[in-house]
Amino acid sequence: VQLQASGGGLVQPGGSLRLSCSTSGISFSAYAMSWYRQAPGKQRELVAHITQGGTLSYAESVKGRFTVSRTNAKNTVYLQMNSLKPEDTAVYYCKAASPWATEYWGQGTLVTVSS
Repeated sequence: VQLQASGGGLVQPGGSLRLSCSTSGISFSAYAMSWYRQAPGKQRELVAHITQGGTLSYAESVKGRFTVSRTNAKNTVYLQMNSLKPEDTAVYYCKAASPWATEYWGQGTLVTVSS
């Protein structure tokens, strides 16, 4: 099983980035997918979640700015991040969770928001 997160980088405040998490080795459509982030010195926190059926949920801090989506045909989940703020700086991780409580994590991609 592999989850490969990509798309991170350096962006100015107010800018946008699109993260991707491509998966292999799992029946992707059977998994709920989540994006987490961990800033330096802080605990990992849930950012966005999309269920197998496409129901979305977000952390309050990113509502209205971030959009999570998935393409089952490509075994990939995305996180579109707009109006980025310095406090969004973190390593972003994707997670796959099955109905039978199996979880897999990606390796993380660094997002830095700075002028």
